[in-house]
Amino acid sequence: MSVIAEENVRGTGGSVFKEISADNDEDNQPTEIESLCMNCYQNGMTRILLTKIPFFKEVIISSFTCPNCSWSNTEIQSAGRIQDQGIAYTLKVKSKQVDMNREVVKADSATTRIPELDFEIPPYTQKGSLSTIEGLIDRAVEGLAQDQQLRNATAPEVAEKIDEFIDKLKNLKEGGFTLVIDDPSGNSFVENPFAPQKDEALSVSHYKRTPQQDAQLGIKAEDEEEKPSNDIDCMRNEVLTFNTNCPECNAPASTNMKLVQIPHFKEVIIMATNCDDCGHRTNEVKSGGATEELGTKITLHLTDVSDMSRDLLKSETCSILIPELEFELGMAAVGGKFTTLEGLLKDIKDLVKQSGTHAETVVSQSAMEAEWHFLKHLFKKILYLQNVYAPDPDPEMTTEKYTRTFEQNEDLGLNDMKTEGYQE
Repeated sequence: MSVIAEENVRGTGGSVFKEISADNDEDNQPTEIESLCMNCYQNGMTRILLTKIPFFKEVIISSFTCPNCSWSNTEIQSAGRIQDQGIAYTLKVKSKQVDMNREVVKADSATTRIPELDFEIPPYTQKGSLSTIEGLIDRAVEGLAQDQQLRNATAPEVAEKIDEFIDKLKNLKEGGFTLVIDDPSGNSFVENPFAPQKDEALSVSHYKRTPQQDAQLGIKAEDEEEKPSNDIDCMRNEVLTFNTNCPECNAPASTNMKLVQIPHFKEVIIMATNCDDCGHRTNEVKSGGATEELGTKITLHLTDVSDMSRDLLKSETCSILIPELEFELGMAAVGGKFTTLEGLLKDIKDLVKQSGTHAETVVSQSAMEAEWHFLKHLFKKILYLQNVYAPDPDPEMTTEKYTRTFEQNEDLGLNDMKTEGYQE
């Protein structure tokens, strides 16, 4: 065990196994395996040891040394599972004597930061290690100095700046900086030399991992498990697509469906069908809830051309009336639509044009008038008409609730609908 300790901490400022060795008995000896050196491709020796770090958990330490080229490598892995929460250690390093020899277990998924230097070691850029605070700094210095000889020849300005930063890292060994180790796997550790008492210089916090961190660790969060296909939250966040037939040419087409929340109103379902064969396009709006107990009647007085841009939701069961034109459109003549006032009038014009009646001339001449000033006292029985003053009342619009007649309930199929005691 002492051989491994010397090899692992060479140049790291002290033995990181001083506590571990005391807890291991003579039977707990490392396993030695002859393995290939990736530096000189000669055979070296790998030593593997399962041990427990005091006040932490069991870990697997592996150390490789090559007698031919003297190359060595040390790694550490958790002997347990990924923890339920991530962990973040924040250490105020004050003095070299007290803090620099603290043991540190750094998993490969951990991020190491020194805010004072704006320095960060991202996750998965280094193998897991068992070291000390001083050893972490030395390892960072070795990594930055690795290609300095080449940089001095190719980019001397960059090499000079890196040398300056290396000097700043070395000066940290005197203390006076903050070390942050953030590990979403929860398997990193910073020693508390005062354990079981509280360490005033060390703060430890646990946190819930993000879905991205779970993906990096190769696990799936519970809240990301497959949800039922009719989950309402899924419908709000996705556009659903299903195969249909074009109503014009009967060719295969696709229909997109989306659940949309209209401000100051309710949720509705918007459906749009596009046909690639004949180019036919339709859109339809359906209520996302049950039929209201009372009917709705909205009266709007148009005072400005900007009123034509008001959003409008027309259900398939509403009728439209323009008293000035003595024009009335019954329910189901125009399907449910989410459009503007101008868009609705154009749809009415197209509908009348297709019917070939004299009303085409009336609607065409009136609906396309430049300023639309003649459209006063517009009366509609519409599911929703935008209030541009919301949440304040609209001075040009009135909304009334009324009790439907028997005939209206009959048209809606409500008279024969039994919602209570239907199993009797």
